[in-house]
Amino acid sequence: MSLRTDRSRAGIMVETRGLRRVFSSRRGPVAAVAGVDLQVEEGEIFGFLGPNGAGKTTTLRMLTTLLPPTSGDAWVAGCDLRRQPRQVRERIGYVGQTGGADLQVTGRRELVFQSCLYGMGPAEARQRAAELLSLLDLEECADRRVRTYSGGQRRRLDIGLGLAHRPRLLFLDEPTTGLDPQARFRIWEEVRHLQQLGTTVFMTTHYLDEADALCDRLAIIDHGRIVAEGTPQELKRRIAGDVVTIGVGDSDRALVALAGQPFVREALGADGTVRLYVDRGETAMPAILRLLDGAGLQLHAISMSRPSLDDVFLRQTGRSLREQAA
Repeated sequence: MSLRTDRSRAGIMVETRGLRRVFSSRRGPVAAVAGVDLQVEEGEIFGFLGPNGAGKTTTLRMLTTLLPPTSGDAWVAGCDLRRQPRQVRERIGYVGQTGGADLQVTGRRELVFQSCLYGMGPAEARQRAAELLSLLDLEECADRRVRTYSGGQRRRLDIGLGLAHRPRLLFLDEPTTGLDPQARFRIWEEVRHLQQLGTTVFMTTHYLDEADALCDRLAIIDHGRIVAEGTPQELKRRIAGDVVTIGVGDSDRALVALAGQPFVREALGADGTVRLYVDRGETAMPAILRLLDGAGLQLHAISMSRPSLDDVFLRQTGRSLREQAA
C-alpha cells in the first residue's frame, strides 16, 4: 500500500518532518523555518500562533507549494509535497494575507473564473459561484465590483476563491488582520461553518483571542521553531494556578524578594513589571504585599488572572505575544 494511501486513511491531513527553509542574506544564511515537525488531523481547525516574522507564512508557503523547502519532508492532503506538488495544489485551497481578487470585476465573475481555472464548465462554474455566494452571505453584493466591498466582504470573497474547487484542506494566512471586530467575528463564524461541512482548516494568526476561540489544536512558533503544541486548554493547564502581575518601581529587587517563596512556581520580571505564577492567587497576594512592603518597594499596581495563551507564549519564549503584536 502506498505511503499516500496510508496517511490519508490514518486521518492525517498534514504531516511535516524537519521542514526547513533557509534564505541567503548579506550576513549569511538565515533559517526562517528551522525544522518544523507537526501533524494536522482531518476535520480540525489547526492554528499556527506566533508574532510577525516567526515563520508562520513561510511554513504555509512551503506547504502550499509556493516555496520549495530547503530540507525536510511533508505530506499534504495525502500527497508527498516534493514529489506530487500538482496533486497537492488540486486538493488544497489557499487564502494569502493580501487576497487575490480583481477589484475591477464583480464578486460573482471572480468566483466563476476561479472555478473555470480548476476545470469546471461554464454551467457548473456558475452554479458553484452561486453556492459560495450563499455560503458566505455575499449574494447582496455579488454583482457589484469588488472595489466597492467592505473589508469583511472582500475577505469572505477571498475565502470563497480558495473554496471554489471544493478542497479537502483550506490554508488561511492571517484571515482577519486589519478587520474591525464585527467583521472578524463574522469570519470566525464562516470558518466554523466550513469545519462543520467537513473542511480541514490550517490557519495562521497572531491574535490570541482568535486562536483561543477557533482552534481545536494549535502550535506556537517562535524564531522558526515550534515551542509548544496542544489544545488551547492543554497549553494553559501547563501553567497551573494563577498569574499575579505586579507593577513596581524596581522589578529586579522585587524578583529577589519574591522568587524564592514557596508559593511562587515561577517569576519573570522586566521594565517595572513582575509576573508571578502561583498556586492560589487569593492567598498569595497578601503575602506578596507584605514581602514588598518589608523590602521597602513601592507598589504601583497588582492584578490576578487565569493563565492565557499569552502567558504560555511568555513562559516558552520570555516575551509577550501581545507586546510583539503591538
